[in-house]
Amino acid sequence: MGVDYYNVLKVKRDATEDDLKKSYRRLAMKYHPDKNPTSKKEAEAKFKQISEAYDVLSDPHRRQIYDQHVEEGLKSSDPPSAAETAAAAAAKQRSNSSRRDFEFRYYPRDAEDIFAEFFGDTSLGERTRGGGNQASKKKPVAASRKAPDIERTLACTLEELYKGGKKKMRISRLVPDEFGKPKTVQEILKIDIKPGWKKGTKITFPEKGNQEPGVTPADLTFVVDEKPHLVYTRDGNDLIFEKKVSLIDALTGVTVSLTTLDGRNLTIPVLDIVKPGHEIVIPNEGMPTKEPLKRGDLRVKFEILFPSRLTSEQKNDLKRVLG
Repeated sequence: MGVDYYNVLKVKRDATEDDLKKSYRRLAMKYHPDKNPTSKKEAEAKFKQISEAYDVLSDPHRRQIYDQHVEEGLKSSDPPSAAETAAAAAAKQRSNSSRRDFEFRYYPRDAEDIFAEFFGDTSLGERTRGGGNQASKKKPVAASRKAPDIERTLACTLEELYKGGKKKMRISRLVPDEFGKPKTVQEILKIDIKPGWKKGTKITFPEKGNQEPGVTPADLTFVVDEKPHLVYTRDGNDLIFEKKVSLIDALTGVTVSLTTLDGRNLTIPVLDIVKPGHEIVIPNEGMPTKEPLKRGDLRVKFEILFPSRLTSEQKNDLKRVLG
């Protein structure tokens, strides 16, 4: 039975890339041999297994094969010989449709190499790696904690949230220069606004906060906010349009004309008597939803404007007509 890499990393089978990174960062720092001098052998075995699990699951191709064939689908018993390598290359040239077992082999990498790549080519201090008296180079101490997340408001118009769009956000942050002194750098972050995004939607850019020695930079998160609209208000996936009508129009009929958020003109005849609190619903004319072909509703709410006064003649006429 192969090793359950998802269980090793303490993540669910539908874990995202961010989930994998967060879990690997926490477990790798916890079980790194340099942090467990009293139980170094056990920690080293655990550290290697954690690194191997992250190396497989963080690569979409290897993860797909692992999910289909579990651990054995990624490993071969022996490293490929020169003859096997040449034969595999020749087979690949002969036919793209032929079976390419060689490409699917997985040989676990050195756990320290994976750790160094993840933490920006850093280690937990000076360690001896490899055989004999060969010693590794001195490397700076890795970040042991992460700065608190930073949140910024991303103000969007209702049109942008209806149709989607692109925004460029300029940010400034502090990073160490070649001498370790803080310097300010500016960067442009591109945000693709998806149709139907709601107020409160979060877009996170990992580690785009200030960088300090010994501290992993904070994640920068933009939180969507909706700008007020002159015509519409939003209620979930529905759009609300408020229409004021006179009493005579409410009794005799009215036509509602409006322009949609994507520039179309709608004409809605209302033939029934409009009563106080009356509302009509136009299906599928609201905001986009997660389902591509489905939208919310457009709801037209009516407010009846009553006359401030009536003459005796007008009152008598109304009594005669409505009596």
